Amino acid sequence: MHKNTHPLAIASATLLALVSCKGDRDEDSGPLNQKPSYLGTVTATTYDGNSDDLLTAGLGASGIAAATPPAYADPNNPTAAELRRNAIHANYRAVLDIAANSGYGTMYGPNVNAAGEATTGTGKVAGTEYIAYADDGSGKQNVTLMVQVPDGFDPTHNPCIVTGASSGSRGIYGAIGSAGEWGLKNNCAVAYTDKGGSTGLYTFDDDSVNLRNGKRATRTEAGKDAIFAPALGDEERSAYAASFPGRIASKHAHSQQNPEKDWGRMTLQAVEFAFYVLNEKYGALAPDGKSRLVRLTPENTWTLASSISNGAGAALLAAEQDTKGLIDAVAVTEPQIQPKSSTGYTVKQGGATEAAQGKSLLDFSTYAALYQPCIAGVAGRCASLAAKGLLSGADLTAQMNDARARMNAYGWLPDAEPLHGLNAASSIGIAVTYVNAYGRFSVTDNVCGFSSANTDANGNPVAFTAAQKASSFATQSGIIGTPVYENSVGGAKAYSAAISPSTNAADQALDGFLCLRSLATGVDAVTGAPLTGTMAEQSARVRAGLAEVQATGNLHGKPAIIVTGRSDTLLPVNHASRAYLGLNAAAEGSSSKLRYIEVTNANHFDFLASVLPANIVPMHVYLFRALDAAFAHLKSGAELPPSQVVRTVTRTDATTPITNTHVPPISASPGADAISVSGTTIDIPN
Repeated sequence: MHKNTHPLAIASATLLALVSCKGDRDEDSGPLNQKPSYLGTVTATTYDGNSDDLLTAGLGASGIAAATPPAYADPNNPTAAELRRNAIHANYRAVLDIAANSGYGTMYGPNVNAAGEATTGTGKVAGTEYIAYADDGSGKQNVTLMVQVPDGFDPTHNPCIVTGASSGSRGIYGAIGSAGEWGLKNNCAVAYTDKGGSTGLYTFDDDSVNLRNGKRATRTEAGKDAIFAPALGDEERSAYAASFPGRIASKHAHSQQNPEKDWGRMTLQAVEFAFYVLNEKYGALAPDGKSRLVRLTPENTWTLASSISNGAGAALLAAEQDTKGLIDAVAVTEPQIQPKSSTGYTVKQGGATEAAQGKSLLDFSTYAALYQPCIAGVAGRCASLAAKGLLSGADLTAQMNDARARMNAYGWLPDAEPLHGLNAASSIGIAVTYVNAYGRFSVTDNVCGFSSANTDANGNPVAFTAAQKASSFATQSGIIGTPVYENSVGGAKAYSAAISPSTNAADQALDGFLCLRSLATGVDAVTGAPLTGTMAEQSARVRAGLAEVQATGNLHGKPAIIVTGRSDTLLPVNHASRAYLGLNAAAEGSSSKLRYIEVTNANHFDFLASVLPANIVPMHVYLFRALDAAFAHLKSGAELPPSQVVRTVTRTDATTPITNTHVPPISASPGADAISVSGTTIDIPN
């Protein structure tokens, strides 16, 4: 089986080591398989599919469903195998709604087969897992790459690779329950990357780090093998630890590398790693008796770029940046993708132009970090915003309503209103993390007065316990700890308990979030005046980093499906998916093969389907449907589904099982629900 010639020229010398001649050839001849230069030591572990496996770490569908994670034999010194097991348990559950009535075990989950049929099996998948760092030799990048090859992988019949860049800032198993599950069930190799974020917890009190296998070591012991170690000398580290006890650093926020700018490259490297692994496994032995010949190439192997959230953004960026013909199609849900421009296209709904479109993640997240706590009912935040002229209303109810109106005017949809209060903590975490990341600030800078730490019930910073550090690889999501506001009246407090100096009110550190907002926009968040001095310098750094991560919208004619929930409050559709569709229309015009599916009553976090069953349905099933459609298009030429709104049906309560009635299929003929793209104007039906 050979694919059609890819439309992009293959010009890289590196790829020449992988690509074979098109057409039939002798499998005993051809180029030698060569390890990419950026890869470090590769470790391989084979799992039997019974005691342990690729998909569930031996837990099976019921073990993943268990709310309590498996216990460690020694909580202060878990083994690498135990950490992997618990990381898979935590990450699987983080991206799915595990409640049985929400579809787990019936519509998705390990026991549901590739055809979408629930089985009585455990869902364990036998195969081999390969892990390596991608680095320039300095040990400062150490992006974790992983390839899982199921025993069912067939190198002769429709061999396939699916990418699984981690969602959020999660570690290497961050896409195990999304793209990973689909890929393994369809006997594809899965190419994962942590995108340079990961569970790189650094603790100042003992100068310790995570190793690639999850275990802890001191910076000295780890050397170049740490997932992340901040660029600090011993004197600087000791001074900061003494002044700010219990504080921590994390890779995404404090690596000073702005990893998001490389998400596309990291995803492409994961694919190259997959080709290397597959040829080592299935390539014929070379005449030298040691090397392997290249058998699987981008010419005869289907590669789908996939994942959710940040991982979905990475997949789209990889497709944009693919100059080697590595990626054949894209199928993603709820992508965190940032268009390079908010103009040059028009987003409409029901024929009416939307109030705002195409704003950056940092722009709308710092805006949400101001107003969502008020919508959640934090009276101090509402009152302080009103006192600064940033909110209207004589009482709390009026102020909350005005905050909702301001959010709608800034680009959120009314569909998102029930979720604003629940989303506040996520917006706050993004605001703090991404300002630090884009500005490449050191952890010791305490930008806008924020540090990070574990905190107690009163909001006081406290050190991580030995057991918490030891299990951090499994339990931490990459955005680690709680934002601590160092400038709080009376001393450092968790942001939620902090008192702003300018208001002397318990307003959840409003002063700090106004500072972050100012850095994101380049003007004073209260007065609108241009920033000066240190604030101006820091803002320039932040906005320069932001410019490095923005998407072009040019997918180079690759077939692609984006599915997003209309109620997404974390990544409002007007600024992310809808805007990317418009940008793509401007970039590719009639040559575009991008399809956009917008699902009503769906949002960014599937667990809310159980919390708010009358408002939310889970999105996960639509990722698999998009992947099924993209793969069918590649294998048999099946038509991609038209862009459309899929209208779901919510439940009265969480005891009603979700079925296809609630989450209907993507339609081949959407009729009045079709999304139109006319020139550079997109129009989504109401």
